[in-house]
Formats: sequence, structure tokens, C-alpha cells
Amino acid sequence: MLGDDGSLGSLLLLKIQYTDLMPIDKSAKIFVAGHRGLVGSAIVRKLQSLGFSNLLLRTHSELDLTIQSAVDAFFAAEKPDYVILAAAKVGGIHANNTYPADFITINLQIQTNVITSSYSHGVKKLLFLGSSCIYPKFAPQPIPESALLTGPLEPTNEWYAIAKIAGIKMCQAYRLQFNFDAISGMPTNLYGPHDNFHPENSHVLPALLRRFHEAKVRSDERVVVWGSGKPLREFLNVDDLADAVVFLLENYSGLEHVNIGSGKEVSIKELAELVKEVVGFKGELIWDSSKPDGTPRKLMDSSMLQSLGWQPKISLRDGLVDTYKWYLENVQQ
Repeated sequence: MLGDDGSLGSLLLLKIQYTDLMPIDKSAKIFVAGHRGLVGSAIVRKLQSLGFSNLLLRTHSELDLTIQSAVDAFFAAEKPDYVILAAAKVGGIHANNTYPADFITINLQIQTNVITSSYSHGVKKLLFLGSSCIYPKFAPQPIPESALLTGPLEPTNEWYAIAKIAGIKMCQAYRLQFNFDAISGMPTNLYGPHDNFHPENSHVLPALLRRFHEAKVRSDERVVVWGSGKPLREFLNVDDLADAVVFLLENYSGLEHVNIGSGKEVSIKELAELVKEVVGFKGELIWDSSKPDGTPRKLMDSSMLQSLGWQPKISLRDGLVDTYKWYLENVQQ
């Protein structure tokens, strides 16, 4: 059992974190759960670019991860060596407020089924992906991993956040009880190809990109953006995240979850000006300061990951250029 000072957990962390780490064989069977989403599709692209030739991919219609018997049968038949758990039910504030039972139940089901089957069918290593929303609403800035469970969550996404926290703790529990090599990564705000560009339900970066593009097509004279533009946000290109995922699989095996961020902040005003430039909108940018700004700052402390030797490679501008190109080729009507 853990001592009051967490001594056993610390010993296990030291014992496991830097042992038996080596590059993954390119022929290893890797199950990427959620391979069609923003994150999963980037991970597949990265693995394929590195020469991994034995990826296990299933659509929702082929494998419903909320059905325990179906998941167990899949693992029994395919026997994956590695599992990357990027599948989740996700949505914005409106969806979280409207369907709280769905967000907590579906995500708990997916995580529980995949993690238990991974362990029981001999998976060598599992990487569980969460979100920065696991941290308290008023967490210190930058947010360290130690801020987990130190205060109340943001109410608008607590159902999703609680499910993700349970996923972290489940990975830790299986490591402590069974020495199962399950690790967790918590990405910051992500963007890139396959993002959600819905006019009402998308996050700030894809929403701005779509708004400036549509204003450009209509030859509008101005675009109005909510707030003052002063809040600071952190963004990570999803292809950088995919690179970090492979890095963690090969270079980390510890009890604690790991933040995955760019370590760089940009104001919403700077972001909007950059998106305007990349899209080529020539009109005026107007700030509606009567509208709310939201949280003044949200930055994750990714120093643990950086100390292991990983750094992001894609600048925000370059990432925006690639994302806009993908949007033009795949989304715009």
C-alpha cells in the first residue's frame, strides 16, 4: 500500500520510469483507438511516416468501444502489442451542458473496456490521452501535473474532465497493482488537419479561421471578434502531439501523467491577426469588448516532457498555413 507520504508510489516511479525503454519494433501491432479524429488521425500519419506497418484500425461501426464483450473479443483475436487510446466523446460547452450523462458514461465505458482488455490480453504498453480540462478552474499558471485534484473543476466540462481523471487513475492503479505499463499524456489546446470547423461548436482557432475565410469570400469589410483579445492561450499542432505520443511510448514509463504542450502563449488578439494574415482577409478586425473574455490565461507546464528530451517543432504560423490548406481542400463548400 502507499504510505502517507506516497513513498511506494515514488519508489515505483523511480523503478519503472527509465528501465526497459527502447525503440518500438516497426512490425509491432499497434491499436490506435479513435483513428479518425483530430488526434488519432495525426497519430496514424506519424506512425506510417516512421514505417510502422502493422496498425490496427477500426471505425465505430466496426468496433463499438463502449461494448465490453466486443472490445474483449477484438483484443483476443488481434493481440495488439501497443495501444494508443485517443478515442473519446468530445464536444463544446453546449454539448457538455446538454448531455452530461453521455459525456461521463461513454468516456468511462471506453476507457474501462480498453484498459482492462489491454491488461488481460498482454499488451506491452498503453498510452491514455486526456485533456488539459482535467485541471482545476483556478489552477496555478503554468499548470503543473501536481495541480491535479487540488481544486474545483470548470463546471461547463466537469463530466468529461472527471471521466478523463478516472482514466489517469485507472492507468496508475493498474501499474501499482499489476505492474502494467500504462502511461497518460495530457495535451494542451490542439489544432490541425481534421479539426472541427463547425460554425457554432468549434474551438477558438478553427472558428476564427472559418470566420475570416467566409468573410474573405463574401468580401466583407470587417470581422467582429468577441472580447478584448487580451486573454492568453497555448496551442499545439496535432502533428507535434503525434510526435510526442511516439516519443513517450519509447522514452517514458512512469506513474505520473505527463503534460504535452508547446510552452508558448499567444494572445487572442495576436492569434486573430495571424489567422487574418494567413487567410488573406483584407478587411478590418473589430473587437467587441462588451462580450466576455473567459479565463485570462491557460498555460500548461510541460517541463517534465521537455526534460525527457522532447520539443515541439511546428511554429504556430506554419501550422496555421497547413491547417488552412487542409480546410480549403476538405471543408469549404
